[in-house]
Amino acid sequence: MPSPARVLVVEDDALIRESVAAALERAGFSVHALPDGTDVARIATDFRPDLALLDVMLPGPVDGLRLARSLRRDRDVPVIFLTARDSGADRLAGFGTGADDYIVKPFIVEELIARVRVVLRRLGRVPATMELGDLVIDEQSAEVVRGGVVLDLTATEYRLLGYLARERGRILSKTQLLTQVWGYDDYDANLVEVHVSALRRKLEEHGPRVLHTVRGFGYVLRPIDRAEAA
Repeated sequence: MPSPARVLVVEDDALIRESVAAALERAGFSVHALPDGTDVARIATDFRPDLALLDVMLPGPVDGLRLARSLRRDRDVPVIFLTARDSGADRLAGFGTGADDYIVKPFIVEELIARVRVVLRRLGRVPATMELGDLVIDEQSAEVVRGGVVLDLTATEYRLLGYLARERGRILSKTQLLTQVWGYDDYDANLVEVHVSALRRKLEEHGPRVLHTVRGFGYVLRPIDRAEAA
């Protein structure tokens, strides 16, 4: 089995840094997170990142733009910027360093994971599909297959299933789903129920139940193996 792709996260906001690192680890990546660019050269040599997520406005003498240039020059590391600066000039400056993507805060964590996978997939560092028993999710074509049949999912249902699949076996609350899939946590929780019900219906047209409700807690995806599905 290939080793997990390595992602370096440099972000001075502790809450963002820790939540991004935790989400990447749950998604199967190896992560090293730092609050600034002071020790990045040594860490990059030891950790050998496949990709770097960099905040543009870092404390100290080395901001994200300078750090990106250094990583690209010395190790040819792909870079995705995380920043609150979203003007056209800021984006041009970011892409001018050779950055591969530019994500504006606040962002949806599930979208960030998807963009990380897109960049790493171009390098051949992540598989293009997730196989969960009799359920196959092709992240390159955004296609979901169950029982040999391609499911007709909406974009929201696809994002919801992708998040549940990456967190398979873990009970996720409505607030977690709203935050990670929709990007906010103060909306009507019925939104989650409606989309979960529609997704569950489509999944169960071609196999046993895999998306379960845990009353009082939330939802969990528990894939079954192909032998059970037969």
